[in-house]
Amino acid sequence: MGDLKLSVSDLPMLSCHYIQKGCLFTRPNLPIASILSSLKLALSRTLSHFPPLAGRFITDPDGYVYITCNDAGIDFIHATNTTLTLRDILPPNDDVPQCVKSFFTMDKTVSFSGHFRPIMAVQVTELDDSIFIGCSVNHAVTDGTSFWNFFNTFAELHRQQSTVSRNPDFTRNSVLISKAILKLSQGGPTVIFNHDEPLRERIFSFSREAILKLKEKANIKRQRNCNVDVSINAVEFIGKQSNDTLFNGSNGKVTAILESWFKNAEVVEVDVSSFQSLSALLWRAVTRARKLPDSKTTTFRMAVNCRHRLNPKLDPLYFGNAIQSIPTCASAGDVLSRDLRWCAVQLNKSVNAHNDSTVRRFVEEWESKPGCFPLGNFDGASITMGSSPRFPMYDNDFGWGRPVAVRSGGANKFDGKISAFPGREGNGSVDLEVVLAPQTMAGIASDYEFMQYVSIY
Repeated sequence: MGDLKLSVSDLPMLSCHYIQKGCLFTRPNLPIASILSSLKLALSRTLSHFPPLAGRFITDPDGYVYITCNDAGIDFIHATNTTLTLRDILPPNDDVPQCVKSFFTMDKTVSFSGHFRPIMAVQVTELDDSIFIGCSVNHAVTDGTSFWNFFNTFAELHRQQSTVSRNPDFTRNSVLISKAILKLSQGGPTVIFNHDEPLRERIFSFSREAILKLKEKANIKRQRNCNVDVSINAVEFIGKQSNDTLFNGSNGKVTAILESWFKNAEVVEVDVSSFQSLSALLWRAVTRARKLPDSKTTTFRMAVNCRHRLNPKLDPLYFGNAIQSIPTCASAGDVLSRDLRWCAVQLNKSVNAHNDSTVRRFVEEWESKPGCFPLGNFDGASITMGSSPRFPMYDNDFGWGRPVAVRSGGANKFDGKISAFPGREGNGSVDLEVVLAPQTMAGIASDYEFMQYVSIY
C-alpha cells in the first residue's frame, strides 16, 4: 500500500493522546503461553488488513504528513497482575479504579509521536480470573469507527475465521483531503489541557427501560407562543375547565383569551433521539453540580461521524478520522430554568444542521487557519462527548465469549470528558464514562433528576 495522506480530520488530532480502549474477558481455561501465541498470530493477520497501523508518520519537504505503510511493526506487551479480580476492576456503584490505567501502554503519548514511535500498541494483561486486551492507537490515524472495526477484525481472525467480514476502505479522494498545510514546531504539538488535575471517573449505566422513559419525557410536545412554553397537558386542563361554571364565573374572559391563545399557538414538532435525551440529562446535571452563574455560557460538544453526512458519502468503513466536533451553547440559566426537552432540542438542532454543506464549511474554516484540536475544558463550563453507543464494542468474541466490560485508559481525560459506550446487555442500553472534577462528580451522584435513571448494582 502506498502512503496515506492525513486529512483535515486527522491532522488536528496530532496534539491528542493516543486512543486507549480495551475489553475485559473472563479468563479462558488455557495456558497463558498458548493464549499469547494465538493472539500474536491473529494480530499479525489483522495488521495485513490494516497496514497503516504497522507504519509510521513521515512529513514531506512541503510539510504534508503521511502514514507510510512500511511494516515497521507495533508493540505487543504481556503484563501480569494476578492479585486483581473482576470484582476489583468492576466495583459496583463506585469510581473506576486506578488500576485500569495500568492495562494500557504508551500512556500520555501524543499522536505526533507516530513519526518515531509505533502507531499502535497492544497490551495483554493477565489477571486472577480474567484477561484484559488493551489497545493504544494513534488518534491521528483512527477514530472510533476505524478503531472498533480493527478490534472486531482482530477478534474475528482469532476465532480462526478465514475471511474478514468488514474490510476497511483506504481511499483518499474526498473533501477531507486538503492542500492546506498544518505548520508544526520541530518538537511537535502537545496537549494543552492539564492532564495532572485531580479527577474522578465513573461509569453510569442506563437500561433500555430507563432510556425509553427519558426519551418519552423529552418528547412531550410543547406549544409555543410569545416566547412562552406551555405543555399540551395544560391545553387539556383548560378545555376541561371551560365547562366548569365556577371557573367561567369570574374568569370567563381569561378562559376565552387562553383558548384563543392555544388555538393560534405554534406546536413544536421536534422529535429528539434517545441519545440526545440522555445528553440533555447529563448537561443539566453537570451544569447544576458546577454551580455556575446564570449568565455563564455552557458548551456541550458532540463528536459526529461525517461519513454519511458528506455528498457523496464516504464508505461506512472509511479508515481514518471522519469526525467533527459540534458545539451547542446555552447559558447556565437557560439550561437549568428550561426543561429537559428544551436542552435536548438544542442538541437536536445542532446535530440535524450538520449536513454536507456544514461539513464542507468546517473544512474551509480549518483550511483558512490550520490548527490542532483544542481539547479540554478551559472555561470550566464545557462538556465534551466522545465515542458512541452505536460502536460494536461487545461484538468481540476471541473464542472465549463476549467481553465482560469495556474500559479506557487515562488518555485525553479532563474535567467534563464523557465517553458513550453501549451497555453490555445491548438492546438500547447505554453506559456513560464520566470524568469530572471531584466536587462536580459528587454533585451529579446526588442529583435526583440524573440518578433516578441510573441503574444501581
